[in-house]
Parts: sequence; structure tokens; C-alpha cells
Amino acid sequence: MRYSTTLIGAAVMAAMPLFAQAASIHVTGTGTVAVEPDMAVITVGVSEEHREAGEAMERVSTKVASILEALELAGIAARDVQTQSISVSPVWNNSATDRKISGFEASNTVAVRVRVLDSLGYVIDRVLNSGANVMHGLSFRLTDDTEAMEQARRAAVNDAMAKAQVYADAAGVPLGAVTAIDETGSSRGVGRMDMAVSSLRKEAPVAQGELVITSTVSMTFDIGADGVE
Repeated sequence: MRYSTTLIGAAVMAAMPLFAQAASIHVTGTGTVAVEPDMAVITVGVSEEHREAGEAMERVSTKVASILEALELAGIAARDVQTQSISVSPVWNNSATDRKISGFEASNTVAVRVRVLDSLGYVIDRVLNSGANVMHGLSFRLTDDTEAMEQARRAAVNDAMAKAQVYADAAGVPLGAVTAIDETGSSRGVGRMDMAVSSLRKEAPVAQGELVITSTVSMTFDIGADGVE
């Protein structure tokens, strides 16, 4: 019984190096696709101060109502306008000896999707004329990035395969089958631009540029039988 156990253990130990010595090539590939955005998102709002919190919020609400009306008149659908934040916070005086609340600051911000980029400058102008005094910039996006993402992924795989072939050729071994593919990262290309309200002029011109969609994959290839002794 002891003799049989020893033989089985020796057989297992002898087989282990065969698995450890499996030859493979591991590479990472990256694919990028540049596309023109077809949508913009702006985040705008109103901030007001007053000695009374209720009055500060009432002033904010009045201006935000005007902004929402202006957006509707500019052709922005209700589904493309979403409240981001509403807040009221105390404003403290700067006295070092008698620190106390001198009033309240109320704010309300909304995110607006602009689906017709040619109207972006006009929409910004309408919003500012309606009382917006807070703007957290804008971002350019794609309504549907499925096709662009697919192209980037195909490009990443092709890049990885090309690299693997270079390594195999340099090492003088045949490139075998793919044994593993993992997507290790992706970027959907949201182009951002910070904009201060004070710097905006009537119907401000905005350059949309391009978005870069990126995919990164990790791939493992066997080394063909002819390259294993």
C-alpha cells in the first residue's frame, strides 16, 4: 500500500512540470476610433444669496422656471432636462471675533442635452438671458456609441494579433491558437470643456472637435508545436 502511494505521488510530480512549461505569448492591444459628437450636455443653474433662506430659494426658483421655459422655446424636449442639485447653505461673516450666519445661499442646477449641435450657442445664450449665473461647463458625446465601440474593439484585437506575430517571428517560433482574450479597459470619449459664465458672449461659438473611442484587450497565444522541443 505504501509502495503504490509512492508511485502515484511520483507520477503526479513528474507530470507537473509539463503544465508549468506550456509555452505561450501574452500581448496587449489598443484600438482607437475618432468620431464626431452628435450631442452636447451643458450644466447650468442659478445661485442667489439673501438674509432669509426662503427668500433666497424663492429667487432661485423663479429664475430656474424662466430657464426651463426658455429651453422649451428653444426646442429642448422635457426628457433632455434633468435637475442635478438643489441646495441651501448658510453664509458666514468674516469676523474673527463674532462669527455668525449673515445669510443663506440657495442654488439649483440642471443638466441639458442639446441634440442639435448647431443650436448650442443659441441655447446657451437663451439660458444666460433667462437668469442663469452658474455654468459647470459642457461635454460632447455620442447618442449611440455602439458602432464606434465595436470598431475600436476590432482594432484592439488586430493590434494584439499583429504584435503577437512580430514576437513569434522574432523568436523563430510559429504562432499558435488564441487561448484567452480579455478586455482590460475602454474609454467612450466624453469631450469636456470648462466655461465661465463671465466669459460667454451672445451665441458663443463652440468647436465640437472629435471624440476618441478606445478599447484595450489582453490576448494569450499558444506557441505552435513546431516551436516546442
